[in-house]
Amino acid sequence: MNIPADLKYSSEHEWVRAEGDEASIGITDYAQHALGDIVFVELPEVGEEVGAGEALAVVESVKAASDVYSPVSGKIAKVNERLFASPELVNSDPYGSWFVVVSMSDPGELDTLLSPEEYVKLCEEE
Repeated sequence: MNIPADLKYSSEHEWVRAEGDEASIGITDYAQHALGDIVFVELPEVGEEVGAGEALAVVESVKAASDVYSPVSGKIAKVNERLFASPELVNSDPYGSWFVVVSMSDPGELDTLLSPEEYVKLCEEE
């Protein structure tokens, strides 16, 4: 299982790459393995506000549809439009296939997320 050391993680299996006040968000390698082949991704509109812990996207796989939750609060600054045409990119490159970029309203929320070591432990317990 691939868990990059330079990211933060949520207990719902999202990853966060923070750069300044912006956070790229996607789902982890663990999550994409659990879902199986991803066939559709529904993303929010640019400009929408999202709160930490709120659903921000939907991923459909051959097994099920699942919500993707925002680990941070803020405004949607960008969506990865490549995922509309090629949702399978999430399976082949989960950490290169971000879903959205959020302009964070409270970067301090990053401190509540899991470190890579804590995320490894969570995955081992599930």
